[in-house]
Amino acid sequence: MSHVDIRPESPDSDAARALIGELDAFLIPLGPRESHHGYPVEKLIAHKVAFYVARCDGVPAGCGGLQECDGFAEVKRMYVRPAFRGQGLARRILAVLEEHARRQGLSVLRLETGAYLKEAIGLYLRSGFVEIPPFPPYRADPWSRFFERRLE
Repeated sequence: MSHVDIRPESPDSDAARALIGELDAFLIPLGPRESHHGYPVEKLIAHKVAFYVARCDGVPAGCGGLQECDGFAEVKRMYVRPAFRGQGLARRILAVLEEHARRQGLSVLRLETGAYLKEAIGLYLRSGFVEIPPFPPYRADPWSRFFERRLE
């Protein structure tokens, strides 16, 4: 991975739609429908999620979003295409989301992720997140785990 560029982009751009579609194709078969909490493109837009696309040498490689909530920001739709994994790209996307939260005056990040997503959980733990109980609007679900990170 030589040149990485992570910029805000509308979730309805072709690149964002493709990345979100790949993420859904991976996640949806892994658990029951009611335990899938990923926003579709239209809901990302309706909820004013700040959405970023990462490009490696101009090729869309990953994405992530941040939804401002009451007193915290929720990380949404984190994804890195398999060909770009293992190179620190997810950490770089997360750093951009953290900086966005700081600019908005928010000092707490929260997220929900699949209990079966070991790589994602490892990323969050290595990035300083700690496991927490479900936060609104979520409820306890054996298919989900919840994390929080307080920003310095």
